[in-house]
Amino acid sequence: MSKRTVESSHVRVRTVVEEITNNLVAELAREDIEIERRVVEREVSVAPVPYHEGELLIIPIVEERAIVEKRLFVVEEVVVRRIARTEEVRVPTTLRKMRAVIERDGDEV
Repeated sequence: MSKRTVESSHVRVRTVVEEITNNLVAELAREDIEIERRVVEREVSVAPVPYHEGELLIIPIVEERAIVEKRLFVVEEVVVRRIARTEEVRVPTTLRKMRAVIERDGDEV
């Protein structure tokens, strides 16, 4: 009994890259600042420092006025409020997907 090698068929394997265009959906977060000016007209002996009222930052604005003697007045407050927002954006992107193509003697498997 003898053995011999016989060629019976051929197989070819190749890869194909497909590109798929999609819109990805992402949420972006941002904060906006809202400024409000309040007229106060309150006399003070020393300049007040900025302070918080809950989520608000209050920044006192002072000026000196001549009234027989100098006195310090808070003439305005600047109120800074943070407003958080999210928005949905669509970003076009191309995704690639690879697949294998196997051919045997001219036929795809």
